[in-house]
Amino acid sequence: MGNADTKLHFRKAVIQLTTKTQPVEATDDVFWDQFWADCSIAVQDVFALVPSAEIRAVREESPSNLATLCYKAVERLVQCADSGCPSEKERQIVLNCTRLLTRILPYIFEDADWRGFFWSTIPGAKRSRGLDEDVNENEARPLAESLLLAIADLLFCPDFTVQSHRKSSTDGSEEMRSLDSCEYIWEAGVGFAQSPPLNYVHDLNRTELLKLLLTCFSEAMYLSPSSENQALNPWVAFFCSAENRHALPLFTSLLNVVCSYDPVGYGIPYNHLLFSDHRGQLVEQALQTLIVTLEHEPGSAMTAALRALDSSSSNPSEEPDPAGPDNLFVNYLSRIHREEDLSFVLRGLAQLLNNPLIQTYLPRSTKKIQFHQELLILFWKFCDFNKKFLFFVLKSSDVLEMLVPILFYLNDARADQSRVGLMHIGVFILLLLSGERNFGVRLNKPYTVHVPMDIPVFTGTHADLLVVIFHKIITCGHQRLHPLFDCLLTIIVNISPYLKSLSMVAANKLLHLLEAFSTPWFLLSAPQNHNLVFFLLEVFNNIIQYQFDGNSNLVYAIIRKRNVFHQLANLPTDEASIQKVLLKKKKSANSRLNSTDGESMEGSRPAAPAEPGTLKTSLEATPGIDKITEKAQVSEDGTMVSLPHSGSPITAPRRSVINGASDTESNSERDHEVFTESQTSRSRMSSISSAAAWTANSDWMVSWKTRLPLQTIMRLLQVLVPQVEKICIDKGLTDESEILRFLQHGTLVGLLPVPHPILIRKYQANAGTAMWFRTYMWGVIYLR
Repeated sequence: MGNADTKLHFRKAVIQLTTKTQPVEATDDVFWDQFWADCSIAVQDVFALVPSAEIRAVREESPSNLATLCYKAVERLVQCADSGCPSEKERQIVLNCTRLLTRILPYIFEDADWRGFFWSTIPGAKRSRGLDEDVNENEARPLAESLLLAIADLLFCPDFTVQSHRKSSTDGSEEMRSLDSCEYIWEAGVGFAQSPPLNYVHDLNRTELLKLLLTCFSEAMYLSPSSENQALNPWVAFFCSAENRHALPLFTSLLNVVCSYDPVGYGIPYNHLLFSDHRGQLVEQALQTLIVTLEHEPGSAMTAALRALDSSSSNPSEEPDPAGPDNLFVNYLSRIHREEDLSFVLRGLAQLLNNPLIQTYLPRSTKKIQFHQELLILFWKFCDFNKKFLFFVLKSSDVLEMLVPILFYLNDARADQSRVGLMHIGVFILLLLSGERNFGVRLNKPYTVHVPMDIPVFTGTHADLLVVIFHKIITCGHQRLHPLFDCLLTIIVNISPYLKSLSMVAANKLLHLLEAFSTPWFLLSAPQNHNLVFFLLEVFNNIIQYQFDGNSNLVYAIIRKRNVFHQLANLPTDEASIQKVLLKKKKSANSRLNSTDGESMEGSRPAAPAEPGTLKTSLEATPGIDKITEKAQVSEDGTMVSLPHSGSPITAPRRSVINGASDTESNSERDHEVFTESQTSRSRMSSISSAAAWTANSDWMVSWKTRLPLQTIMRLLQVLVPQVEKICIDKGLTDESEILRFLQHGTLVGLLPVPHPILIRKYQANAGTAMWFRTYMWGVIYLR
C-alpha cells in the first residue's frame, strides 16, 4: 500500500505542475520537494507517471515552471554532491532527481529554442565550488556545468557509489572536498591493482548516474549533421576537460569495469535467469558512456598527438609524446602503453566479443551479451587513437581472437538491412588492420575453432575463413552492401602478398568473384565496376609473385578457369559490341521485371523490407575507398613509403559518382532509411540515376582495358597449361591430387616478369568517416 500511496502522491505533484498556469516560485521548497524529497520512485515509475505529452505541455504553456523544475533538481544534486550524501534520505533525493532529469532532458533537447537553456546559469550559484577560493564568487556556472560536475562527484561518493575508506565519522562535505578519487577506481585493471568488493547497490547507483550522463550527451542526436559538424558536443567537451577533477579515475573506472566483466561468471547453467546481473547493466552503461566521451574532430589537437605517436611507432615501447588532445579521455586512451595494460584491454574485449559465439549443450544456458556493436566501436577507437595498442594487437596471434567474432557478426548480419551499420564497422576495422603487414602474416595460422556459421566446410587458415565469408557477403548479401565491395576487396589485396597457402575452397571463391565481375554486362553497368576486376587481378599477381610455392590450389584454380582471363584479355571494345551487350542487358532487365525467376547474381536483388515495427536509424553516407585510404609501397627493408594520392587507379568519373553521392546528401533524405536512395543508386547492380548521366563507350573501355595487369597471369598460363595437359595425357590422369602435387613441386623462377612492388592501401582518418561513426554510434545507443 505504501508504494501505491507514494506513486499517487508523486502523480498528484506532476498534475499540479502541469495544471498551474502561474509560475511557481523557486523558493517554494514545499512544492518542489514533492518531486524528490518525500518519496522513492523507481525509474520505470518516473517514466510512466510523467508522460511525454505532459512534459511538452509544460514546456509550451508554463515554460518558467519547467525551467524552475530543472534548476531545482540540479541544485539539489549539487548540494548532495557537496555534502557527500551522508544520509539515506539524501541518497534517495539524488536518485529521484537523477531519474526526473533523465526523463525530462530529451524534451529540452528536441526543441531548438530550449537547447541553450542548460548553458544559462543558476541564480546565486558559486563557480568556485569551494575549491578555488580566488575565483569571483559572484560568477555563476552554467547549469550544464553544475550538473556535469555534480554527476562526476556523485560517481565517487563514499557509501553511495564507491566503498568508503572512512576510518572515523568525519564531516561528509569536508571529505568530498579532500577526496582523492583515484583511490576509489571502481575495478582493478589499467592503472589500478585492487579490486574493490562487489556491491550491487553501488552498481545500481552508478548505472542511474551514467544514464543521466548519457542523456546529457545525447543532445547530439537532436542536431542535424550540418550544425553538429561545426562544433564538438559541448556536454562531452566540458565533461572531458580539465574542469572535471575526476576525469582520470572515471575514464579508468569505465574502461576497467568493461574489460574485466565476465558475463558467464562461474558457469552455472541458467544463472542469468535466476539472478539479476547488476554488473551487466553497469557495464552496458559504462561502455556507451565511454564510446561517446571518446569523440574528437579530425584536424584538432588530436591529429597532432596521433602524428607524434606515429613518429614513435618504430619503437612502440617508448613513452608517448606529452602533447595530446583537449579531450582528456582521448588523451588518456592514447597514452596507455604498458604491456600488462594493453593485454588487459585486448583480453577483455576479445572475451566479450566471443561471448555470443559460445556453444553449450544446454540451449541458452549461458548469458549472451547484446552490446557487441559498442565493443566494436571501442576497439576501433583504441586502434585508431593508440598506435601502441594496434602494434600490440598485431604482434601475436591474439588478433585472431578479434578477427573470428568480427567475421561471425559480418556473416550473421549480411542479409539483414537493419544491421548495415554493423557490416560497415566490421569492414572498417578489418581495413584498418589489413594496412599492417603483421595482420596478413597472422592470418596464416590454421583455423581450428569452427564457430557454427553457414559457410562451406573447409580445412585451412584464418585467411581462408576471411575469403569465404567475404565471398558470401558479396554474393549473398543485400543490395545496400554494394558500396562495401571496394573495401572488402581492398582488404584481400592488402593481405594477399603474405598468404602462404589458400585452400581450394577459398581459391575457387576468388575465381568465382572474378568470373562474376568480369562479365561484359556487369562491366558496362557502372563507370566504376572495372575497378573490382583490377583489385582481384592484383590479388592473384601478389600471390603468384610472392607466395607461389605454397599456393598450388590457387594456381590450379587459375588454370581451370583460364578462359575467364582469356575472355578478359579479348574483351571487345568497339561500339557495336558495347551496344549489343547493353541491348541484351536491357532485355534481360525487362524480362526480370516480368518474372520472379530472373537471372541475376545473388545479392543483386533488393533487400527484403524490415519486419513491421522494426526501429531503424539514419546513417551518414560512407566515403569512397579512395577517400578513406592512402597508398603505401613496401620497400625492400619492409618499411612503408606513402605514395602521392594522384597515383590512384580510380578514375575521375568514379570519384565524381562516389563522392557526389556521399558528400552532398542532406539529412532530410535519410529520415526513414538506414541508407539513402542516392547511395542505392551507387549500387553496382543497378543503373538508376547513374545510367542517365553516364553511358559506356569505346574510349572509356579502352582507357582501362589497356591497363589490366594480366601479364603475370598470362605468362603463368603460357608456361604451366601445356605442362599440365601433357601430364594428364601421358599419365591418363583424372584425379586432381596428382596435378596439385606436380604444381607444388613446380617453379616459375626466371619465367615470370620482375616482381612488382607490394602496394598497401592504408586506412586514412577523415571527416567523412568521423561523421559516419558519430551517427552510427548514436544510432546504436538510441536503438539499444
